[in-house]
This record gives sequence, C-alpha cells and structure tokens, in this order.
Amino acid sequence: QVQLVESGGGLVQAGGSLRLSCVASGRAFSTSHMGWFRQTPGKEREFVSTIRWIDSMIAYADSVKGRFTISRDNAKNTVYLQMNGLKPEDTAVYYCAAKIGGLAVVRRENEYTYWGQGTQVTVSS
Repeated sequence: QVQLVESGGGLVQAGGSLRLSCVASGRAFSTSHMGWFRQTPGKEREFVSTIRWIDSMIAYADSVKGRFTISRDNAKNTVYLQMNGLKPEDTAVYYCAAKIGGLAVVRRENEYTYWGQGTQVTVSS
C-alpha cells in the first residue's frame, strides 16, 4: 500500500514558479513509478510527467517540456515537480500517482494504482 500527500500548490503570476512535493508512505516508494497528472473542471485528467523507479527515466507531456522538471528522492520518499515559466493554462488540480513495479514508462492514468488528494495550482495572467 502507498499513501500519497501532495503539497506546494498555490496562486502565482504568469511566468512564476512553484515546486510541488508528494510524500509517499510505505516501503514500496523506491520501486514505484511516480507520476504527476492535472485536471481542470469538465476535462479529463491529463498526464504531466513521470519518473521510472529503476533508473529515473523521465517523460513529459509536450505542453510542459522545457518548463517542468520531475525528480525523486528515495531517501525521503518524495517526488517533486518543479514548475517554471507557468502559464494560465497550467491552472489545474495537480495529482501525484504511484504504480508499484514494472519496467515500462507509464503515462496512462489507468495504469497508476495510488493517487494523492490533489493540490490546486492557479496561474494568473
């Protein structure tokens, strides 16, 4: 079992930065793919980024490539999402997700087993 708690969301002006954190409980973090997704009202949850457990291979959505950076600290059971150059269209609830084991780089929402409660990010223009 993995429990996830996100933090770091807030209100920021366009062009600003935020760093989201997701702390995981349980021993499975070091063998878990960790992902970030986001969702706006009336829309499906959207893939943002993922980091593979075995070698920290990373993938990003095209919409955030070059602006967002995902990282993980296995000693702290924490995954981060550094968001720079924020745009109003980045406004969403951001969710952390975990999938234990496997080798594929995981982008699809339905492949993740555990989810956090979400943290709101609002970017004003």
